[in-house]
Amino acid sequence: MKSLKTFLVENKNLHLEHLEDEIFNRGSAGANEAMNFIDSLVTMLQGNSNRKMNVTVKWDGAPSLFAGINPENGKFFVATKSLFNKTPKINYTNADIDANHGGGLADKLKIALKYLPKLGITGVLQGDMLFTSDDVKTETIDGQSMYTFTPNTITYAVPVDSKLGSQISNANMGIVFHTTYTGKTIADLMANFGADVSGLRKTNAVYFDDADYKDVSGSATFTKKETEEIRRNLAGVRRVLSQNKKLIDDVTKDKGLRDLIKIYTNANVRVGKDRGSTKELAGFISSRFDQKIEKLKTDSSKQRMTNEKNKVIRFIESISRGMDSLFSAQYYLSQAKSVILRKLQSLNTMPSFIRTDDGYRVTNPEGFVAIDHVGKAVKLVDRMEFSKANFTVSKDWTK
Repeated sequence: MKSLKTFLVENKNLHLEHLEDEIFNRGSAGANEAMNFIDSLVTMLQGNSNRKMNVTVKWDGAPSLFAGINPENGKFFVATKSLFNKTPKINYTNADIDANHGGGLADKLKIALKYLPKLGITGVLQGDMLFTSDDVKTETIDGQSMYTFTPNTITYAVPVDSKLGSQISNANMGIVFHTTYTGKTIADLMANFGADVSGLRKTNAVYFDDADYKDVSGSATFTKKETEEIRRNLAGVRRVLSQNKKLIDDVTKDKGLRDLIKIYTNANVRVGKDRGSTKELAGFISSRFDQKIEKLKTDSSKQRMTNEKNKVIRFIESISRGMDSLFSAQYYLSQAKSVILRKLQSLNTMPSFIRTDDGYRVTNPEGFVAIDHVGKAVKLVDRMEFSKANFTVSKDWTK
């Protein structure tokens, strides 16, 4: 895996990889790095680590916003990820927002443009919006009066009579900052994971915080059963690598195939499946080809696409041993991650829910981001819980 600095400079912090998917990205090297992350997280949670391992909460906020001072002209701006388009969309005024965006997203940006300058941001920060005042509702959950807001998929609930509840009820918006950018131009901005919000001006108009997970080191004890589950799954990864390392590395050298594997994996998440197979991957790819073939107009073009499909399927089947090994190792990594994720979730303090037709179902935070001592980062998300819901929920701020 690339160092976090390189990763963020190239990708502007638009995407973090799931820990278990590192084997898709870099084969055996990615698997070994994922296992190192897991070992370090266990050691950190038990308070036995001499090496820095930071964990941040992956808040389920939306939209993702950039705000601060444009180093090219000294003006305050707000933006979405389109800040890094070939032609950047930078908003200094409401008129800019109307020209660049529409719908619920434009409304959110206008509120951010009105209130975020009060914080005195001197550089450029990225954060996830949690709410605007219109989003906050008062509801009774389990007999307790709560302020609730649902920025994306997860509904957060805060007791009305708490200090945090008072802050939220008085605020015009809420945001969690997680990344700091520096540079002399927008195009050259470099991202550093984390945001020091201690120097920002406090105002009742904006509830803000950083994403750091508070007091996590030394706060968890793994049971014998949990420890054995982690060890058993990591042993499974090592066993697969010892038997099929070259095959796995050969499979993951092809970027096009890697991308297809990830698309297939996400399709599995949508239907609640946590383990892939070569046979199912071949069927998935065949179905994608069939959809394209159906749209073609001429018999000759359909035949060419059919021939290409058959070629790809034969290739997939010819590397089935390596593919199945890849899916097995990814599954073992995911199971080991889940043990750690459950432990982190047990330490969480803000209640969170997913809205259902019958009310609310208790859920966990979206996930966490782990950053090691040299700045490498991966995300830890319960894909069967959060990702499945996130794929299907509608978002009224995306227009």
